[in-house]
Amino acid sequence: MSPNTCWLCKIFRAEENGISSKVSLEEVLQWSQSFENLVTHKYEPMIYKTYLKTEYSDENTEFCLACKAYKKIPSQRKKISMARKLFTSYIQSQAPNEINIDSPARKAIIRNIQELTQSCFDKVQRIIYKYMERDSYPRFRESQFYQELKHSLQTNGD
Repeated sequence: MSPNTCWLCKIFRAEENGISSKVSLEEVLQWSQSFENLVTHKYEPMIYKTYLKTEYSDENTEFCLACKAYKKIPSQRKKISMARKLFTSYIQSQAPNEINIDSPARKAIIRNIQELTQSCFDKVQRIIYKYMERDSYPRFRESQFYQELKHSLQTNGD
């Protein structure tokens, strides 16, 4: 199946972000088969995050992306700085992009941050991932956003 020009990629000037403006109908249809297919796709950060913004929950994907970036930081000094930023932006109560986690999870992350290991955010990242899979993802599949993306690719021909 040949890739078609994606209306969403055009809107976000994908070429400026280093992302190809091509996505195939087959790829888009695979996103509805499983959450894993969506989040492992090369366009996931842009597409799913854009949808999450429409329901005011893009902090979840932002947090997961920031956690991935945290794991890649080699310098301990930079890791400390990034951990502090993750905490103040997403974890602490009343944070500007506070993620929806319960009190025990919040307390556990506070304990984990003291050690600053490679995996200190893993538990919370798994909680957020499961939340998105269980709550946001089913809404994404049924959303006008996703349906219009599919329709635009179907009408452009294969």
